[in-house]
Amino acid sequence: MSKKFVAACIQNNATPDVDFNIEVSLRLARDAADAGAELICTPEYFSGLRTEDGLFLPTAFPEAEHPVLPAFARAARDRKVWFLLGSLGVVNSDGRISNRAYVIDSDGGIVARYDKIHLFDAVLASGPVAESATIAPGDRSVVALTPWGGLGLSICYDLRFAPLYRQLARNGAILLAAPAAFTRETGKAHWHVLNRARAIEHGCYMISPCQYGDVEGGGACFAHSLIVDPWGAVLADGGEGEGIVLAEIDPSKAAEARRKIPALDHDRPISPMTPLDTAAE
Repeated sequence: MSKKFVAACIQNNATPDVDFNIEVSLRLARDAADAGAELICTPEYFSGLRTEDGLFLPTAFPEAEHPVLPAFARAARDRKVWFLLGSLGVVNSDGRISNRAYVIDSDGGIVARYDKIHLFDAVLASGPVAESATIAPGDRSVVALTPWGGLGLSICYDLRFAPLYRQLARNGAILLAAPAAFTRETGKAHWHVLNRARAIEHGCYMISPCQYGDVEGGGACFAHSLIVDPWGAVLADGGEGEGIVLAEIDPSKAAEARRKIPALDHDRPISPMTPLDTAAE
C-alpha cells in the first residue's frame, strides 16, 4: 500500500481575468507546497468564470494555447508536486467549450484529462441556470494513476450521480475528487452530505476544492473545500474565504474501510422494474 502523503485544496474566487487568477492560485499553491502538500487541487473554473442570464461563461482557450497549463507545469517541476487542476474552460475544434480537469505530475506532464459529464441545468431560487447551453458534456470516466493510488475524477454537479463514483471505485480509485464552484444555495443544503456520502459509499477519500464568493454576472459559490476520509469523517473544511486546507491521506484507510464494510463486493444485479398498471379497474 502506498505511503501517507499530504493533500491540499486551494480555495479562490475566480474573476474573468485569467492572469490575476493564475497569480492568486500559484501563490496559494506555493503556500500549500511549503506546508508539505504533495498533491495540490484547485476548484472548478479556478482560472476564470463569469455568468450572464444564468449561462456559464468560463475564460476559455484551446488547450495548446491555454496559459494555465504551462504555468502550473512549471510550478509542478519547481516544487516537485502533483496538481489536480479542478477544471479549465477549453475551446474545442468545433468551437464548443469543455469543462476539463487535468492531472499534472511532478515532472510537469499531463497524465490525465477529464471532461465533466453531468451539466448543471437547474432552477434555483435566484433563477434558472443552464450549463449545457454553453458547455459540451464529456462521455467517459477517468481514473488517474498517481504515486498514492488511483484518483477518480469528477467535477461539481457530477457529485450528485453516485453510479459514476461506483464505476471509478471499481476501476481502481481510492481517492475521489470533486472540484467545484458549487452554488451557495445548493451548497448549504447538500455539499457536506454529498461529499461524505460518496466517501462512505465507496471507501474512498474525497478531495473537493470549491470556489468561494460572488461570481461576476450573478451567482455565488459556497466555499468550504473539503477533504473527507473513507469512513466519512471531515478532515479539513476551508470555511468561507481565500486560503488552503490540508490533510494527511493514508491510502491504507481505504482498504480498512472496505474490509469493514465490503459494499463494493456486495453489489447485485437488479431486474428492471415492472411498469405500474395505472389503468382503472
